[in-house]
Amino acid sequence: MTAARTSLAQNASPPAGMRSPRPLRAWGLRLAGSLALVVVLSSVGHGGPPSAPDAAPPERGSQEPLSPILASAVADGPQNRLGERLFHDPRLSHDNQRSCATCHPLDRGGMDGQPRATAADGLPRLRNTPTIFNAGLSFWFNWDGVVHSLEAHMDRLLRNPAVMNTSWPELQEKLGREADYVSAFRAAYADGLTWNNVIAALVSFERSLVTPHSRFDRYLGGEQQALTAEEQQGYSLFKSYGCIACHQGMNVGGNMFAKFGVFQSPNGASEENVDSGRYNVTHKPQDVQVFRVPSLRNVAITAPYFHDGRAPTLAVAVDTMARVQLDKELTPEEIGLIVQFLQTLTGDYRGTPVRAPIPGAD
Repeated sequence: MTAARTSLAQNASPPAGMRSPRPLRAWGLRLAGSLALVVVLSSVGHGGPPSAPDAAPPERGSQEPLSPILASAVADGPQNRLGERLFHDPRLSHDNQRSCATCHPLDRGGMDGQPRATAADGLPRLRNTPTIFNAGLSFWFNWDGVVHSLEAHMDRLLRNPAVMNTSWPELQEKLGREADYVSAFRAAYADGLTWNNVIAALVSFERSLVTPHSRFDRYLGGEQQALTAEEQQGYSLFKSYGCIACHQGMNVGGNMFAKFGVFQSPNGASEENVDSGRYNVTHKPQDVQVFRVPSLRNVAITAPYFHDGRAPTLAVAVDTMARVQLDKELTPEEIGLIVQFLQTLTGDYRGTPVRAPIPGAD
């Protein structure tokens, strides 16, 4: 869908009673384009999500455009344990002040809760920080999809002057002088402490950050009562209004791109602050203000929304997406029902529900 963590997708077909003069053919063409893009992006093997564990798909899930995160035992091997330690170590940054967990605290939604991320120099960055949870299920990374593997993404973050601002000689000197780090790398990798193995360990841990057991997953597994009647109505609206064209699959998004503002330009951004999105990567005019469709997993606890954090609440984000992506004015009741559905996408991490960031917390 668009550059919004809670974005609704381009409409697949005009729902009954839709107040739009545009012909049916236009809706069909948009859906065809969206689905074609989904097929193309889903065929990219490099950097894709890990293979699902061997298990029979649930009966309801096999009939739905969304699929549940299947709970599987995450191997608690030496690579994963080493990656978790590195994830929380501020020495991975040049000034020893920032760790991966600084922007992605796992006890607070896996994101910082700020409209825009803060750079290493203390200034607000251009874009919002997405949650790290379920990142391994996505096909593309960063809002502009500049890379499509977690390994390439981690390499960029470690080297980026605005993020970790480190280098291999610097990191080798810091980690190499600690005997327990050296022995941990030797236990995890045959060639021990190397730049590639630092990245591999971090990515191993990132791939373990899945959040199964949401109420919606239980519903897909056949537990009808896991969702209230209102939440099921919201899910029906989510599908009938076309959100599902961009937010699909196990991660409810994360595998395609869409323009932010199909029918009208979104309000709230001054001209000098407009983010060109994927155009910065491809330099193609058609990619201006095109962004990676975000996952909607745990979306209820990862405000604010959109690539620039302009939407403070889920209701505002849903209303905005309906207008700028679908050319549709939703009623307050419809917005409320869709929000109720989206709230059922919150899963568990290590047996505990994912929690929202605490305003004002360090």
